[in-house]
Amino acid sequence: MSQQRRRTRVAVIGAGPAGLCAARHILSRPETFDPPVVYEMTDHFGGTWFYEERVGSHDNVYPVHSSMYRDLRTNLPKEVMMFPEFPFDDHLPSFLHHTSVQLYLEKYCERHDIARHIKFNTAVEKVKPVSMETETGGAVTWEVISHRTCGDRNTQTFDSVFVCNGHYSDPHLPYIPGIEHFEGKVLHSHSYRYPEPFANKSVVVLGARASGVDISIELAQVNARVILSHSTPTMSLPLPLGIQQATSVVGVLENGSLQFQDGSVTRADILLFCTGYNFNFPFLCPSELGLDVQELFVTPLYKYLLPPGFPSMFFIGICKIICPFIHFDCQVQFALGVLEGLVKLPTQAEMEKEVQREMQKKQDTGVQVKHLLHLDKDQWDYYLDLARVARFTPPQPVFQSLYEEVGRQRKKDPQKYRQINYRLIDATQWELLEASPEQTDRV
Repeated sequence: MSQQRRRTRVAVIGAGPAGLCAARHILSRPETFDPPVVYEMTDHFGGTWFYEERVGSHDNVYPVHSSMYRDLRTNLPKEVMMFPEFPFDDHLPSFLHHTSVQLYLEKYCERHDIARHIKFNTAVEKVKPVSMETETGGAVTWEVISHRTCGDRNTQTFDSVFVCNGHYSDPHLPYIPGIEHFEGKVLHSHSYRYPEPFANKSVVVLGARASGVDISIELAQVNARVILSHSTPTMSLPLPLGIQQATSVVGVLENGSLQFQDGSVTRADILLFCTGYNFNFPFLCPSELGLDVQELFVTPLYKYLLPPGFPSMFFIGICKIICPFIHFDCQVQFALGVLEGLVKLPTQAEMEKEVQREMQKKQDTGVQVKHLLHLDKDQWDYYLDLARVARFTPPQPVFQSLYEEVGRQRKKDPQKYRQINYRLIDATQWELLEASPEQTDRV
C-alpha cells in the first residue's frame, strides 16, 4: 500500500485582505493543504479597512494598525477592486465608502468559511527557518512563535509561511533639518481621522499622492488654509480655492518657519506628513533570509514574492500602486503553484540574478530605489506572467482598460471623478453610467 502524502501546513500572518485571500485559496485545495492557521494580532479581520477612531496605541500597548480615515472613499471603482469571482453588490456606487469594503470582506470571509481558522488577539513574535534532513535531501520548515494578548505563548511548525501583515501601519517620516524648531503640531496621515479639528488652521501637507491630495481637499472644506508641498512638478489638476501648491519643505528655520525648496518661507499651525509607510516585519530576521529590508524597499524577492534562498516563504502584497485584491489573488495562486510543485523555480542564483536585472532595468530608466516596488501600468504584464507560469486564469483585459480610464479621470478632476459610475459588460468592455453627486453607500 502506498503511503499517503502528508498535506502541507501553511501559516498566514495577518487577516487583512491579503491574508483572507491566502486562506481562501488554501482552503480550496484540501487534498494538498491542511486548513491554514491565520495569525491576527487584533480582535477583528479586515486589516487597514477596519476603521478605528482611536489613534496611537490600544490598551494592550499594540499600535493601532488602521490608517483609515472617517470619510475615505476608494480611489478605484468596485469593478476593479473586487476579488475575481466575488463581485461587490450591484446596487453600490463604483467608488465606495470604506465601510462597504469592510462589509465586503466580511461577506468574503463568510462565503469561504475563513473566520474559524483565524487566531485573533495573537501576535507573531518570531518566524524562523528550521533545517531538516529528509530522505530526498535538505528541506526547510518554519517555526512560528506567537503569543496571545492574555500572555499565553505558543510554538508551531509549518511547511510554508505567507507574510500578509500589510504595509500601511508604520508611518514613514522623512527627516527635515531643524524640525525641532517647529512650534506647531506634527502628525502623519496614519493618525488623521477627520478634518474638523483643522478648521481655520494653516496646514502644510507633505506629499501629493492619493492620501495627500484627498486629505488636502477634505481640509479645504473646513476652511483650512492648505499648502500642498511636493517634489513633483506643479499639478495642473483643479484643486479647491483653499489649496495652494508649493515645492518640497527643505528645512525649518530657528523662528519656526518652514522653508521650501524654491526659497520661499511660511508659518503653519500643522505639519501633516502624507509620505507613505515603511516596510516592517518585526517577527523576521531579514539577514537570516538573505533579505535587505529598507524603509521603502525589500530585496531580493523573486517575482516580488519570495526570497530566493527560502522559496516556501511568500510576501503577499508588498507592491504599491496596484489593484490590490486582484494583485493578492494572482500572487497567492502563484505561491500555491510553487508549493504544489506546479511551478518549477529556477536555481537560487538564477532567481537572484533575475531580481537584480529587473531592478537595474528600472533604475536605468530613472526610477528611484524608494519607487522600485511601484507597479502601476506594469502590473498587468506581471499578472499575465504569474498566470502563465502557474497556469491559472489571468485577470480579464477589462480591468486594465477601466483602471487606465479611472487614472485619466482622476488626473482630470480629483474632486469629482468619484461621482462617475461604471459597469462591466464583458471580459473586454465596460460602460459609463450616469454620475450621481448625491450617491452614498455609507453604512
